Amino acid sequence: MTFAINDACWHHYPQDWLMEQMERHPLLFPDFKPYELPYTPNYGLCARKDAPYTDDFGCVWETTDDGITGTVVGHPLEDWAAYSKYVFPDPMKQMGIGPVNWEQTRDNIQKRKARGELTVGGLRHGHTFLQLSDLRGYTNLLFDMADEEPLLWDLIERLEAFNHAIIRKYLEIGVDMVSFPEDLGMQVGPMLSPEYFKKYIKPSYSRMMNSAREKGVPVHMHSDGDIRTLADDLIESGVMVINLQDLVNGIGWIRDRFRGKVCVDLDIDRQSVTCQGTPKQIDQLIHDEVEALACPDGGLTMIFGLYPGTPLENVKAVMDAMERYAQWY
Repeated sequence: MTFAINDACWHHYPQDWLMEQMERHPLLFPDFKPYELPYTPNYGLCARKDAPYTDDFGCVWETTDDGITGTVVGHPLEDWAAYSKYVFPDPMKQMGIGPVNWEQTRDNIQKRKARGELTVGGLRHGHTFLQLSDLRGYTNLLFDMADEEPLLWDLIERLEAFNHAIIRKYLEIGVDMVSFPEDLGMQVGPMLSPEYFKKYIKPSYSRMMNSAREKGVPVHMHSDGDIRTLADDLIESGVMVINLQDLVNGIGWIRDRFRGKVCVDLDIDRQSVTCQGTPKQIDQLIHDEVEALACPDGGLTMIFGLYPGTPLENVKAVMDAMERYAQWY
């Protein structure tokens, strides 16, 4: 069970109240140590209000709220004319969204292993399809796919090489699991057709994930949105732990497709019940999800991402229910 508090929450909720709840829920926050108040998080490079950020690929990010990841408003390859002089970042120095020190990363992972903690390494959020969208612009990218633009194939090959180098580095270090976070779904259906996913994106996924599976390292994949029509291709690509949203995909569908077959890392609703419902409805939702998806031999984990706008009593209700039903098995 994981309860992730978005950085923006620290200036939208009473800080002492948040810390009190964290202390009262040790199952969700086992290593929590109280912060000195007032607490100001170190906001991500692309999550700083009124501070446009140009990432390693030359994409320009903007946000309107500290702590909330922004949107790419500047696409360096919006015009293919720029491609002949375009230079990719160096994966030995850059992660795509900021610098990386691999020696420090190795040291941190080894220390976590020594403490008996699960170690995870992987790609930045939006590593392939969304990265292509950020480089070209979403509409341009879909037209490229429809037109079978020759330069697109070259761009995909170079992007995969960059991403694959990062995956191989984490595997060399010896992480316990590799992660491939990328949103592919909308409220209804995916952001690209299953046909285009199979043709342009799945081959890269498969090759990168296979590098992990060949070494016996589990593959974790996250996606927001409705990904039902892509699920089979994701599993075929090598996904072993799938983090997907509950209500937009449907608990019944998730149960029928994955229970007892693939480990589900369930993303608890944050669009309707938890932000607009009652504490009783929240308890019932999490009860029903555990009842539908959990097995005595495992296969279910749950995560809730807290964002501003959820009533205080509902925040507590989610924490209470997650701890209560985590002890069923």
